[in-house]
Amino acid sequence: MMLQNQNHQQLITDLKELVDKTKYQVAAQVNSAMVVLYWKIGQRINEDILGNKRAEYGKEIIFQISQQLTLEFGNSFSEKNIRKMIQFASVFDDFEIVTSAMRQLS
Repeated sequence: MMLQNQNHQQLITDLKELVDKTKYQVAAQVNSAMVVLYWKIGQRINEDILGNKRAEYGKEIIFQISQQLTLEFGNSFSEKNIRKMIQFASVFDDFEIVTSAMRQLS
């Protein structure tokens, strides 16, 4: 009976480790996907709306984008966060740099 109990405990321990490892992998994948999403949003706004320049009318457009995305998807798309996404895409204007950095951080 003692051996069976030890086997049971080892099974539980192994399963817990499997669950924890998988949760970590899922979190890392979600974080990577969010980085890509935020970069793509910033890049798209830079290219399509701002023309890669600081335009005065861009402030109003960013506000409107923020309002619409926040209503549908939540506070992650506040005006402040949208501006950070734009800045992120401006600083790292080559997507290969972003993916390379993500691989090193993972």
